[in-house]
Amino acid sequence: MADQEMPLQNGPLEIYAGERPPTPDWFEAAINAPFEEHFLSVGDYKVQYQTWGTRGNPGILFVHGNGAHAHWWDFVAPSFVEAGYYVAALTFPGMGDSDWRKSYTMDDFIAQPLAIAEASGLFDHSEKPILIAHSFGGFVSVGAISEYGDRFKQAIIVDSPVVRPDNYEGPKGPPRRNRPNKIYPSLTAALARFRLAPPQPCENHYAMDYIARFSLKEVTDASGNTGWTWKFDPDIWKHFEFKLPAEDVLRAAKCPVDFVRGASSALVVDAVFEKLETIVPEQTRFVSIEGANHHVMLDKPLEFIEVIKGLIS
Repeated sequence: MADQEMPLQNGPLEIYAGERPPTPDWFEAAINAPFEEHFLSVGDYKVQYQTWGTRGNPGILFVHGNGAHAHWWDFVAPSFVEAGYYVAALTFPGMGDSDWRKSYTMDDFIAQPLAIAEASGLFDHSEKPILIAHSFGGFVSVGAISEYGDRFKQAIIVDSPVVRPDNYEGPKGPPRRNRPNKIYPSLTAALARFRLAPPQPCENHYAMDYIARFSLKEVTDASGNTGWTWKFDPDIWKHFEFKLPAEDVLRAAKCPVDFVRGASSALVVDAVFEKLETIVPEQTRFVSIEGANHHVMLDKPLEFIEVIKGLIS
């Protein structure tokens, strides 16, 4: 996501003057892999989602974090298509290209994974689909699998502090805003203000640049001036009924759950994994990816893909 007031911490994207940073061949091939964009009507609003691969193959659903969108998985999903999966990724209401709402509730968000899995055809295969969720998406997905986890084969929660130990020192919740999104005069100026939250270093500027471009939209202000601003709703937490999953919610999970984190994560510190180990079944797997912070798929994308493949094989 973006924040106008965070200090520069990852090598500002403005050094590329609006041009794309140097991009590895594997990444270029991944983002050019074919996918389809869809919109699901849910009441009076629409939710955007994407699909890759052949419908009818075993399914995977990717769920993004706070302020993010389905395009965070564009360079991850094609590797699983090559492995024989049919892949979908959702965009939560109020984020990315999904509609904004007047208010948001955790119950609304918890309903999203099942709705998108059904709409995208992930249940067309006899094998149940797999749910993979990052950060805020992990909170949502823990609630989801406690309600309808029997519809999924497995869930993998990625760098999400879904339990809070007594000595937990990470951020206590999503940032709250009291101002509208700023409008920048150019795409280059807007890209220069893109930041990761929580703040962390990220050497893979090509990945940051890619998701940043999908995080912005061109707008016209009241004076008729055009500019660029962030797609996410700045008021999403103002009315959001945020209910952190309690330990008994996690214990109620109706499918196996595994956990992945960045070894240098500011959110999922050692104490979080230690607490989880006292709650979940003994066979639950815990994986730390060295050299990765909270945004694991940006820091170590290839390692992240291989870890997930290992957990679902």
